[in-house]
Amino acid sequence: MKVTSLFAFLILAVAAHGQTADAPAEKKAPVPSTKVIPPDINGYKTIIAPPENPAPLKIAIFEGKGAPGGGIENVCAKVELMPGSTITRLKPEEIASGGLKGYDVVVFSGGSGSAQAASLGDEGREKVREFVKDGGGYVGICAGAYLACSNFSWGLGILNASTVSSKWMRGSGYMDAEVTVDGAPILGPVEGVFKVRYNNGPIIKPGTRADLPAYRPLALFRSEVANNGTPAGVMVNSPAQAVSTFGKGRVFISSPHPENTPGLEHLIPRGIYWAAGKLAEKPLVHMP
Repeated sequence: MKVTSLFAFLILAVAAHGQTADAPAEKKAPVPSTKVIPPDINGYKTIIAPPENPAPLKIAIFEGKGAPGGGIENVCAKVELMPGSTITRLKPEEIASGGLKGYDVVVFSGGSGSAQAASLGDEGREKVREFVKDGGGYVGICAGAYLACSNFSWGLGILNASTVSSKWMRGSGYMDAEVTVDGAPILGPVEGVFKVRYNNGPIIKPGTRADLPAYRPLALFRSEVANNGTPAGVMVNSPAQAVSTFGKGRVFISSPHPENTPGLEHLIPRGIYWAAGKLAEKPLVHMP
């Protein structure tokens, strides 16, 4: 091995060793384009149907450190499926200065939850909490789901959930998921399992906050990936999507990435409508 090659190897080894196990900020979570995602991953079927009678919404999406452009673009593309709705990118300083006023929902997309938190700063995080507490909606995808949790010092603490392990770098792939009985009125009736793109999203369990309600799982993982020393056996039957309330507002989180999974194009829009209080939850009709 050449000296220069050895030197480069040592630098990479030291950099990798220096990553902290419980810090999603270190996560490298590139969002592949839909061109590299198998279009037949769900058999060319529409798994999640669009909601009926959608209302126009005014949506904000965080744009700053910890939120790569690809993830933002994926969400914006799905908002185009929501008739009459608009989405505006807000910088962390705009949020910190009260820029969420007048919006129905704020979205935090994939990337790094702790980097998003650091970018917002204490004042920005408090403004997000106030927005939801006063009746706004929160939608967190992957990193945004981490950000909502209550077991991180940098988290928003708007969801009574904790991650099951400090080891977050599980890997990526297409996981099996299944809609729960609680999830069907929100996501629509879906029979059996479907595939959803996963990339190091949070594996959550009920939190211990006495001042917050329990979350409701909408869909559960039915398969798992457990690389890099992450604990096995904890992902199956854990929430893929979940909802709760915070003050007068609503919180919707997704650990995986339905926003760029073929067949699930309407899942995040449904989550946004629900978070805004504009999705009628239809009870299941059980046939005799």
